Parts: sequence; C-alpha cells; structure tokens
Amino acid sequence: MCLQIKIEPFKHPVSMDPNYADKTWKVLEDAIQEIHNQNASGLSFEELYRNAYNMVLHKYGDRLYTGLIRTLKRQLQGVAGRVEATQGEPFLRELKTRWEDHNKSTQMIRDILMYMDRTYVVQQMKTPVFPLGLELWRENIVRNKPIADRLLLILRDLVQRERGGELVEHGLIKSVTQMLVDLGQSVYVEDFEKHFLSAAADFYKIEAATLMQSCDSPEYLKKAERRISEEAERVRRYLDASTEAKVTKVVETELILNQMQALIHKENSGLIALLRDDKFEDLSRMYNLFKRVEGGLTLIRAIMSEYVKTAGKALVQDPERTKDPVEFVQQLLDMRDKYDKIITVAFNDDKTFKNALNQAFEHFVNLNARSPEFISLFIDDKLRKGIKGLNDSDVEGVLDKVMSLFRYLQEKDVFEKYYKQHLAKRLLSGRTTSDDAERNFLVKLKTECGYQFTSKLESMFTDIKTSSDTMKEFKAKMVETSVDLKLDLHVQVLTTGSWPTQTIGKCNLPTEVLDSCEHFKAFYLSTHSGRKLCWQANMGTADVRAQFGAKRHELNVSTYQMCILMLFNSTEILTYKEIADTTDIPAQELKRSLQGLACVKGKNVLRKEPMSKDISDTDSFLFNDKFSSKLVKVKISTIAATKEGETEKAETRHRVEEDRKPQIEASIVRIMKARKVLDHNNIITEVTRQLSGRFLPNPAVIKKRIESLIEREFLERDETDRKMYRYLA
Repeated sequence: MCLQIKIEPFKHPVSMDPNYADKTWKVLEDAIQEIHNQNASGLSFEELYRNAYNMVLHKYGDRLYTGLIRTLKRQLQGVAGRVEATQGEPFLRELKTRWEDHNKSTQMIRDILMYMDRTYVVQQMKTPVFPLGLELWRENIVRNKPIADRLLLILRDLVQRERGGELVEHGLIKSVTQMLVDLGQSVYVEDFEKHFLSAAADFYKIEAATLMQSCDSPEYLKKAERRISEEAERVRRYLDASTEAKVTKVVETELILNQMQALIHKENSGLIALLRDDKFEDLSRMYNLFKRVEGGLTLIRAIMSEYVKTAGKALVQDPERTKDPVEFVQQLLDMRDKYDKIITVAFNDDKTFKNALNQAFEHFVNLNARSPEFISLFIDDKLRKGIKGLNDSDVEGVLDKVMSLFRYLQEKDVFEKYYKQHLAKRLLSGRTTSDDAERNFLVKLKTECGYQFTSKLESMFTDIKTSSDTMKEFKAKMVETSVDLKLDLHVQVLTTGSWPTQTIGKCNLPTEVLDSCEHFKAFYLSTHSGRKLCWQANMGTADVRAQFGAKRHELNVSTYQMCILMLFNSTEILTYKEIADTTDIPAQELKRSLQGLACVKGKNVLRKEPMSKDISDTDSFLFNDKFSSKLVKVKISTIAATKEGETEKAETRHRVEEDRKPQIEASIVRIMKARKVLDHNNIITEVTRQLSGRFLPNPAVIKKRIESLIEREFLERDETDRKMYRYLA
C-alpha cells in the first residue's frame, strides 16, 4: 500500500505590515548609533542580524544600504567637528582615538549586516560595509580640508623637530600614518607622502648649503651618511616601508648629487687631497655615497685617473728622478701599490677603477721613451744583487709587481732588447742571485707574450748549461793528453742569434791566455764540424794574482783590465797611447777599464798621472805597489748594467727599428693572404692590432713596408683604385 502526501498553499494569503521596513530600519538605525557611541553592550546582535536579514530577504536591501550610508555620514560629521575642535598635539591623539573607535564600530556593523554583504552588495556591485566605512572616514574626516591641513602641518612639524634633534612620540605618528595607509596607498601618497618628500627636499637643500660653508668634504660626507641612516630609521619607526627608497633618493639628490662637483673639488679636502694623503676611510665613504647617485662613480673615476696621469707624468718627465733607473722604477711601483691599495680598501676592489688606473699608468709610463730600459735595469738590479731582507718568495712578489709595469709598455720589443743585454751580462759574469728566479721570470714573460718572445732568452740558458758540460770535457781531454794550460780557462760558447748582437771586441790577448784559447779552439772544432769561433774579449772576466809589496791579492777584473794589468809585469810605467797600441782595445772600453783600475778609491791598483777622474790621451799609468785592502779577493769594476749613453741609445733604437721591419712585413703578408684584397687604411688598422702586443707600429713605416712588398712582388696595387692592394700568390 502506497501513501501519497500533497502539500497545498494556505487558503488565505499572509499579509505584511506596510510599515515593516520603516520600523525595522528604525531599530537598526538606533543600534548603529549606539554602536558608534560605544554603547553596544545592551544590544542583541542576534536580533539585529535577523532584522537586517529579513529586510534583505523582503527586498528592502536598497533601503538598508542607503540608510547605512546616511547614518554613518551623520555620525562622522559629528566626529569631524570634535576632531577639528582639538588643537596642537592632542589633535593627533583625538584623531587616533576616533579612528580606532570608528574601526571597531564598523566591524560590529559589518557583522550585523553580513547577509546584506553576501547577497545584496554582491548582486548590486556595491561597496561592502567595512570598505564603505573606510571610504566615508576618508571623505568626511581625512579629506575634510581644515582637518587635512592641520594633520599635514602637525606631521611635518614633528618630523622637522625630530630632524633638529628633539624627541617625538613615534607611536602616535605611526598610528596616524598607518591610518592613511589603511585608507589606501593612494591616500597615504597623495595626502601625506608627497608633501613629506617635498618638505624633506627643502630641508636638505638648505642644510647642504649650510654644511658646504662650514664643513670640509670628509665631515660633510659623515653628516650626509648619518642623515641617510636617520631617514631610513625614521621610515622604519613610523612611516610606510615604501617611503624609504623615495626619501633616501631625496636626501641623496640634495646632499650628494647636487653637491658632487663642489665636494670632489673642495680645496684641501676634496678627492685629490684624500688620494694624496691616503685617507682610506674617507675615500671609502665618498665611494659608497657617490655610488648611490647617477654619475657619482664616473666622476670619482675620472678625477682619480686624471690625477694619477698628472702625478705620473711629473714623475716620468722629471730629469732628477730619471737619473737613477732603479729608483725611478721603484717610485712607479710604490705609486702603483698606493693606488692598488686605495682601490682594494676604499673602492671595494672595483674593476672599473682598476681599469682606469691601468689606463692612466699606460698613458704616462710610455711618455718616457726609456721606460723599457729602466724596467729592465730594475729587474737586473734585483736579480743581480737580490733584495735585501727578502727571501725567494718575496723576490717573486716584487717581480710580479714589475710584470704589471711591463704590461703597460707599448714597446715590449724594446724591453726585450735591453732585457736580453742585461740577462747576458748576468749569465756571463755569474752574478745572478738565483737561477730559479731567472727562470720564473722567463715563465712570466712567456705567459704574457708567448713563446716567440722568450725563445732566444731560453736559448741563452741552454748555452750556459752546454758550455759547462763542454768545459768538463775539455779539461778531461787536457788531462788525458797531458797538456798544461798554466791557467784555469773557462769558456762559454754562445750561439749567434740567441745572444745580443755584439761587435767583435778587438783585443790582443797575453801570450799565456792566447795559447790556452788556441787549445780550446782546436778541441771544440774537432768535436763540432762546420762551426766558427769568434772570441768576445769584451764579455769576459779574469781572476789575476798580484803582489803589492809584501801583500798578495786576487783581483777580479774584466778581460780588458786583465790585458792591461799583464803589461805591467814587464814595465813600471806606460802611457795611455802605449797601452792602446799594445792591447788594441777600443778607446771607449779602454778608458772605462782604466778608470776602474786607477780612479776608484780603495781599488786603484794603478796610479794615474796627473790625478783626475777622467782619462785623457796624455795620461800615464804606474803600478801602485802601495795598494792595500783588508780583503784578499778584490773585485774591480765588475760588469754591471748601467744606463745607456745617447750614442748607445741611438744604436739600440736603430736595431729595434730594423728588427721591426720583418715583423711588420710578416703581418702584412698574413693579412693579405687571408683577405686577398684590402684597402690601405684597413691594412694599417689590422697590422696595428696584430702587433700591439709587442709594439705600436708607425703608419709611415707600415706604408714603406707595403711599398717594399710591392717591389718584391708579394702585393700589387689595384689598377682602378690605387689605395687597394691585391695579394700575389
């Protein structure tokens, strides 16, 4: 059996009180007023919620929403009057209290009207209750002109007082600025932040002018740094976080950017003074502050670079400072150490500053044409004498620093010429401090410039080692054949082309020496067919035993000096002309040798008449039997690298220019072989680029080498365009 239940509508329709909406709204309106008056304890929120629910349910949502707006406006107008009536600092407290009350009341009203928020407001796309309360507060309180003007004035005054050193109530200010943020970021920005930033700009513009008059640059920058920190702390304490970047930019603009030029150039305390006096802390502060503004570091970098160029130019062009090559290079190294330390310690090891420093050094180091020679002399001095108080590791550090100067040289091939000469003298005289240091420096050169740069230098070391082995074989042969040489001969066989070009040093060797040399020559040529030996007396040394009265000394002299001294075995006095005719030593070398023997105090084994520092053709020389020394072994005029004279300098320059010609031609041929056809200007550019690692070729020289290659039919000119060249395979 199945039961069916049917539900039917009421027979009679339910009627609604026509005044229902008015009565219900009246109840809700009274409740809203009580809530705003902080008298909500006696209200039944459940009943109020049901009333609001029913009004919306019965299609009175619009009446409820408009009534809410009207009631809140009326309430807030009263609040505005009370806030406006408050003067001074209590104004902020009154505003803060009323804001907190309004927030609390709006939350309660939102809870009562929750159903309206969920249905009517959504359907009609109206503003929800709580945001509506914020909008009404903004329009009726915050943007009420008397209130808005007074609020801005008081906030600006409090900030100004705090900047002046007074204490202010951070919590109170924070609550007010937070109110503006809660009303919307645009409210905070338009109604407060914009005016705050404008006032900050005005304040710091005046302060900058005052500080520039009363402070030097370091003191000014300390105060600027402190102001930036203060503004950041102010934001953290009572402003919105978004303001920090903006107010910081204002301070940076007014205190740094707009005063940048004046600070940099301030007399006795600007950048140049700080660089000169090694004020690392002040330089670091300047770097960090200027880094904040556009163009700040560019300005520091430009001023530093120009100052270094000026100081460097004064150094390399000062005749007094260039008298001593070793001291000259040491000053360059000290200068570079100084600015390296400044960049590392004060400028945060900034690569752009390092690049600027390198460019400045490259500029002025190459202003002195003798820089390659002087750097080689410095290296020679360190590797020949060693560095007092430094071990091998420290010497390595000094050589690394020298390599940094070497990199600045535009004429590295000139350096190579001098270095080869100085290395040859060290190796031949046995005066090098450390073979390891010598070879390590070669490795540095090889790493920097490639194998081609050091191949001949390495051959020089090979010759020294081979010569040592050859001498062992020669002495063994002399023992085997029972030949008594009557002296201890040591010969170093040097490969032509690997060693510096030397004119064959003419010299008539003493008979004793000549016999031994002939024995060596016969031995060497018997084991090395097709070779030719040329004796270089100007590059040798000798140890000579000499009797001075009752005392005997062993003199370490050059081969030329040995030849001179041996003449005095058979005579007491010789004129300069007699010595020159007998020995056949070149005049310049002879005079140098005689100066070492007769004019150096404490080592004058000969006496010169008349006495003077210079040697003339009319001088006479006597054996000085009164010579005495505390040392048994006396070194006289050991071979040492010295600064070239003008004639020697011209000869070296000529050799360098001659050596460059085949390199330029080889570069031109390489380029043309790859490109086949190329115009004149592009050849100049390409050749310069290819050879810049060794030297900067002169365009006029390149043009001459092109002409030479055309004559030898490596290239030809284009028939229609004379500036175009073609490669001839």
